[in-house]
Parts: sequence; C-alpha cells; structure tokens
Amino acid sequence: MHLPSPPVIALLTDFGLRDPYVGIMKGVIASISPQANVIDITHAVIPQNIRHGALLLAASSPWFAEGTIFVAVVDPGVGSSRRPIALETDRGTFIAPDNGVLSIVMRQHAPVSCHHITNPEVMLPSPGATFHGRDIFSPAAAHLAAGRTIGELGPKIDPGSCTRTGFPEPHIGRQGSHIRGEVLYSDIYGNLVTSIECSLIEGHPEQWQVEAGTQVLQNIRRTYSDVAEGEPLAYCGSSGYLEIAVRNGSAAAQLDLDAGDAVTLLRREGGMNSPGH
Repeated sequence: MHLPSPPVIALLTDFGLRDPYVGIMKGVIASISPQANVIDITHAVIPQNIRHGALLLAASSPWFAEGTIFVAVVDPGVGSSRRPIALETDRGTFIAPDNGVLSIVMRQHAPVSCHHITNPEVMLPSPGATFHGRDIFSPAAAHLAAGRTIGELGPKIDPGSCTRTGFPEPHIGRQGSHIRGEVLYSDIYGNLVTSIECSLIEGHPEQWQVEAGTQVLQNIRRTYSDVAEGEPLAYCGSSGYLEIAVRNGSAAAQLDLDAGDAVTLLRREGGMNSPGH
C-alpha cells in the first residue's frame, strides 16, 4: 500500500499522559523512522476497556489519509498468549493486540492481509512482558514507515481467526415502532454516545422522541444551540451515532446514566414505517 509522504503513524492508547509511556513509544518510533509524522488520536481510552478503544479507533480512522499506519494499544492481556498483529486494509494498516480492539475496523475497512508480528528484527531486543507498546507495536509501525513490507513483520494469518468483541446491536420494534439501544460511553464533556446509528433515523428525526433513564426528550435536535443552557437534547453526533448531551453541562451527571443503560426511541403516532420497509 502506498504510504503518505512523509509516512503517518497514528497512536491510540489507554496510557494517559501522566506517565512517560506515550513519550517512550514516540521515542522508539523516532529512533527507527525519524521522518514519520506521528499523530495522537487519543491516549484517554477508558483503561483496559477494549470496546471503548475499538469504538474510538473506528470513529477516527476514516478521517486519516490512505496508507496511514495505526497503532492501537489497549492491552489488558499483555504478556499472555494473545497475538500482536498487523492488519492491512484498503484504507491503512492497523497494528494492535489480537484482543478485539480491531473488531469494528475489520467491518469498516476491507481486509487485504493480516500478519502475526513475530520477526525479532522489527522488535526491540529482548522484549519484555508488560510494555509491548514500546517493544513490539511501536517498532513494527516504525519499520513499516521506514520501508519494510507488512510480510516482513511475520507470517500471514487468516483475518477470520482474529478476536472479535461483541457490540450491542439496536433492536428495532415491530413495524418500526421503536428502536431500543444503550449508552456505549460518555465523552470528556459528559455527552452520552449510544448504540443507535443515525442512519436508522436519517431524514426523519422529527418522528422520534427519546427516553433515556427518567428523561423524555420530545425531539431530536440538530445541534446544542437548539436548546437553552442546561437543557438536555438528543442529536446525531459526529461519530455517526445518536448522542445525548446537556448544553454547557454533563448529560452523564445530570441524567445519571452510564455505559449499558437503556436508550429508547419511540416513533410518534402517524410516523412512517421503519427505514427500508
């Protein structure tokens, strides 16, 4: 796959920025491929939360140049038998532990090939058991950016053998009377990202009211300024999922909702059947 010039390496981890882990990964990359442009997607994935990492990676990857090398390290099983892998897709290459963090990416981008990273030449010498972001994932990405091929990282494996993490699918009621989903996570502002894809209500947001906890929202809005300060609203977010927010406040705190809590869309009487019916 053609790399951008200079090559781009995008990092996503749950390491945070208080400790030196992210800086160390960047130092390793710079020592192998100093010409690479390293971009931080986020280092604030909920610690050890593979599902959250998978969601943020999938929401971010389409906005990068074709050929970007992504490094996703959310790795509670570090040092275990889980494989370090490199997945080449029609969009870019994803380097990560084989633990489900690439689950949505594998649906989102067509796989071209997948490799088990085993070649000691693309790792740091004597890799340890607890920091594969430094010892395996960063150097593998840097070697790709420096011109090595994905086949040099290790043997080819079947992408179908890779671990998938389950994600809640929204339930659509009979004749499209309702759509039932749940909160996936809250962002730094306390906005609640749900499992209900905006495509399910595309073109007809006015037909729905939203029930979230004890709150009933009568309309799906376009943006925050459509409501008064401190008022909750539902809207189609930039992630492609229905979100719930409080203007200049925290929906997570004000509505007392968290990951896994139910969110239901109810179609108003007289509305059309569900999309496609």
